[in-house]
Amino acid sequence: MTLDDRLRGLPGSRIAATAISGVLMWLAFPPVNAGVVVFVAPIPLLWALRTTTSAWRGAALGALFGAVFFTPTLSWFRGLGVVAWIPLVFLMMIGSTLCAAAISTGRSWAGHRWLIGATGWWALWEFTRARVPFGGFPWASAGHPVGTLPWPRGSAQWIGSTGWSVLVVGFAASVVLMVTESDRRPARLVGGAIVILTVLGGMFAPDPVGPDVRVAVIQGNSPCPGTHCPGERETIFETHLALTQQVAPGAVDLIVWGENSFGGSINPTYNPLVRSAMAAEARRTGAYLLVSGTRPAGPDHFDNINIVFHPTGRRIGEYMKRHPVPFGEYVPLRFLTAWIPQLDRVPRDMTRGEEVVVFDIDAADGAGRFGSVISFEGSFTRHLRSGVTAGAELMIVPTNEASFGYGAASDQLLGMVRMSAASLGVDVVVAAITGKSAIVRADGSIESATSLFEEATIVDTVTLRQQGRTLYGLVGDWLQWLAILALAVVATRDRVIAWWERIPDIDDAVTPYRLGE
Repeated sequence: MTLDDRLRGLPGSRIAATAISGVLMWLAFPPVNAGVVVFVAPIPLLWALRTTTSAWRGAALGALFGAVFFTPTLSWFRGLGVVAWIPLVFLMMIGSTLCAAAISTGRSWAGHRWLIGATGWWALWEFTRARVPFGGFPWASAGHPVGTLPWPRGSAQWIGSTGWSVLVVGFAASVVLMVTESDRRPARLVGGAIVILTVLGGMFAPDPVGPDVRVAVIQGNSPCPGTHCPGERETIFETHLALTQQVAPGAVDLIVWGENSFGGSINPTYNPLVRSAMAAEARRTGAYLLVSGTRPAGPDHFDNINIVFHPTGRRIGEYMKRHPVPFGEYVPLRFLTAWIPQLDRVPRDMTRGEEVVVFDIDAADGAGRFGSVISFEGSFTRHLRSGVTAGAELMIVPTNEASFGYGAASDQLLGMVRMSAASLGVDVVVAAITGKSAIVRADGSIESATSLFEEATIVDTVTLRQQGRTLYGLVGDWLQWLAILALAVVATRDRVIAWWERIPDIDDAVTPYRLGE
């Protein structure tokens, strides 16, 4: 009796396997952050879907996996209230349910065809949930934990984190075939490809070649994170200003403040005193100054912006956030959700920015350009990639994790940013108010990270990438698209063959002409 036969004979084996998958996948992400486990985590779930007896049972297993995995992984969302956390988990469960049901419909397919189908359905699930609804939520994708592993992480420059999701699930599906099938050639092929990519990734990790930029990251903290006490905005601004005043003239080329380091009436657009104080620090230090915060935009809207000051004190431009947080920075379908009292915390909607903005910088070691996104946008590689495509050689991500307490939100965001940095081959500066600020290198390594809820200043050197873009930077999520295309081919193969066989043969359809008839 084979191992597969023994497992199938155990009562509740598929339910147990699915629950184990959910727990293992949770372990791969912060706070545990055992990234290597992600290569094993999908195996029990895929085995259960390969051996289940119906698509309905597969859907139930998918719902179970989603509940076990996403409930603890997104538990930091409780900082916004259970009314926000539970619906988000339920939304993620809908995706895992549909994905599992789809995979289980191919349980009778031949081994190589099922491997392609399972990988493709997972890729389609991650592609979809990174875009819909409301712009998507890419958190906890299977490729992100690879960022904890230096050698595999290097391969992100070719395939991105989405490509690693494809390889992780493809590897897991191949192991399932090793257990359930006699033909092990597909498993060996996929496993060998992953080993080769891992080795090559470690040998050729991204390394930007360009001028160095000395940067100071100011993390000012909040006197009352998550509670919005009186005078909070003034205190945050004053703390950031005081920490900046400790930077010696000429010590750095660029100073970065975190998201919400100013807001309301404390903003450089409408308040000349605030603008003068920021400009004075840019002049005194001889550095570019990027500050990030909000400003009123009429009775029903507000702007979330990054503003950059030149070392002469002149304001040279701003970037307006393009991707607001649903139910955090705007309320979708507000006319249908007005009955939910917790949404009173979001009385105004954020105005969406429309443009990617790149700023020039003239550092002591040379000139170049940098771009920025804001907080939630940093979880989307496509937003960081849009800045690199526009010419940015360094990316900056101001953020604020005040609403999420001591949960894993900040670490999970850093995990996504590090894979984006390795995918694009650019250094990324993460500047937080209460979360974790850090310097993320182009190879995905994290340096100079601060702790949660502390006042701190990071002074470090980053490098502008001036050697051209990585393969992923040029073509994007090509491996994810290839997996989805392969799924479409194997899923429609039988229908195409049946359609082709219904076409009458030309010799039968045409009556030959005989002379004399």
